[in-house]
Amino acid sequence: MRKNILNSTLLLAVIGCLAMACKTKKALVKPPERPVAAVDTRSAEVLRRLRERDFSYRTLSLKAKAYLDINGNGNNVAMNIRMQKDEKIWVSITAIAGIEVARALITPDSIKVRNNFQQVYLKKPFAYIQKFASPEVDFMLLQSMLTGNTVAAFTDQKTIPDTLNGNWVLKGVQGGLGYQVLFNTLLKTSDLNLNDVKSGKALKVQYGEYQLVNELLFPSSAKISSVSGKQTVKIDLDFSKVERDLQLEYPFSVPAKFEVIN
Repeated sequence: MRKNILNSTLLLAVIGCLAMACKTKKALVKPPERPVAAVDTRSAEVLRRLRERDFSYRTLSLKAKAYLDINGNGNNVAMNIRMQKDEKIWVSITAIAGIEVARALITPDSIKVRNNFQQVYLKKPFAYIQKFASPEVDFMLLQSMLTGNTVAAFTDQKTIPDTLNGNWVLKGVQGGLGYQVLFNTLLKTSDLNLNDVKSGKALKVQYGEYQLVNELLFPSSAKISSVSGKQTVKIDLDFSKVERDLQLEYPFSVPAKFEVIN
């Protein structure tokens, strides 16, 4: 029973990260109505233009309100997410009463989850996330999805951009993972679809409007749906605060009374 609860908490933390987006009081940036995909059809140039619109950062601090539904059971939570680029992702999840129910620390090599409610703790290699996603989902892919940035594996020189309704779309297969990424007229990701047909796992992220954060574009909201066998997750994220390149801490310790779950 405890293992099932911990796995649900882990899934909340991980899927919450995958759905990363942000919303502040700053004005949103309205995409141009005119499609821009026909400006230059050279593949290398298109990929370069998409990559150069990425949100650059050394660290990120994000706060969000979220509604999470796991297998039909919905809850309102608050999420505090801190990131150090290419190194770590720290997530704290609190209930509406302000009580922290879970904390996670994700690195390229490992994932740690502390369930405060059940007083249990799990430490696994990063590959544990792939039970809920796909073997092709690594830390860098997760990091890109958190920020709405392009995914390096999907924008290499072998990728040939296509168009859909006048906007750019990238689609193909990496390993066993099928992907389709749609871009808006701001050349920012609007929809990200990942599908592992062999294992029956799928993830869809729909990013909301974009806003300016330090003169860079960042998504304002996101809706995701995830399917892994019989496990289904839906989450709506609405971020209230985004701060870039601050000096951040990533505290993670485990009380001695916590039970280790393998």
